[in-house]
Amino acid sequence: MQMNVLLIGDIVGKPGRQVLHRVLRKFIAKRDIHFVIANAENTAGGSGLTPQMLSKLHAYGVDVVTMGDHLLRKRELIGALETSDRIVRPANLQPTVPGHGYTIVQAGNGVPVAVINALGRTYMKAAEDPYNAAAQCLTSIGSEARLIFLDMHAEATSDKLAMGHYLNGRVTAVVGTHTHVQTADERILPGGKTAYITDLGMTGPHDSILGRRVDRVVEALTTGIPQLFDVAKGDPRLCGVIVRADTDTGEALGIERVNISAEDFDSPADEHEDVDERHDDHVGKPQDNGEI
Repeated sequence: MQMNVLLIGDIVGKPGRQVLHRVLRKFIAKRDIHFVIANAENTAGGSGLTPQMLSKLHAYGVDVVTMGDHLLRKRELIGALETSDRIVRPANLQPTVPGHGYTIVQAGNGVPVAVINALGRTYMKAAEDPYNAAAQCLTSIGSEARLIFLDMHAEATSDKLAMGHYLNGRVTAVVGTHTHVQTADERILPGGKTAYITDLGMTGPHDSILGRRVDRVVEALTTGIPQLFDVAKGDPRLCGVIVRADTDTGEALGIERVNISAEDFDSPADEHEDVDERHDDHVGKPQDNGEI
């Protein structure tokens, strides 16, 4: 049997949540999507995730959420990390960090899907070996799931490419997140039937600099004066890929880039879609200006 899995790039702030609210269910129906995975580490005001927003993402149609280097920006998420099987944190963080590095969730059609999260080490915060962590996750998953997807949250293209080739033939897909710019290198890696893309892109305001207000970022970079990097608002888009997979073998049969706006579905905005907007005013303190 074949199955379509949608993997969504970094959700940034309220614009990212709103575009999911407006289009995701319609897109799932239109493209016959069976399972949805989304990176959500920038969902709350551009940095972190709250339990309320996690619930909203699931209500919009996201099955499993992956995270990254902003995992604990919102400490109230710790309880969900410890109890929910619908969120995973990087598997190569130290063992004392709450949460788990992989999960197995049944799709609506009954097929088990495994999702692994890993963090790159080049130009990133300190983390343990992501390749060894991914291998340990595969050992733990064993025969429980044939469809296996890994989100490599990394700054360096080389880290993502290396993970793709390291797991080629052992997982269904390796996708990159974190850099917020969708790459055009989607492909099935030779010899292994593993789908790959260096970065899924950003689900959020594309009239921006990586999701932040252009004026604030430009001023900080040109004057050296710290600024609050507020989340921008213009041109919210959903970016990611659809991976077509064989449920019997776990092999990827195809990969297609996705880049859509709410206007593509003629969906009016719903200003009441969020139950928790406390973290949407700005990213944080002025000294946070280096963390786009």
